[in-house]
Amino acid sequence: MNAIKLVAVILVIAGGLGLLYGGFTYTKDTTAVKLGPLELSVKEKETVNIPIWAGVGAIVVGGLLLVMGGKKG
Repeated sequence: MNAIKLVAVILVIAGGLGLLYGGFTYTKDTTAVKLGPLELSVKEKETVNIPIWAGVGAIVVGGLLLVMGGKKG
C-alpha cells in the first residue's frame, strides 16, 4: 500500500468518526489561584465540535484519493 492510499484510508476513517461522534472532549488542568506555596488547580472539560462539512469533506477527499491515487499518467 503506497502513501497516497494510506492517507486516503485515514481520511475516510477520520471523516466517518467525525460524522459519527460529532466532536471530542478533553480535560485541561489550569491554575486558578497561586498564593505563595499554596496552589489551587482546576480541571476544565473542553469540547471540540467537528462540523458536518468537515467530516463529509474528509470522506470525499479520501475517496477521490483512493480512486485517483492508483492511476498513473
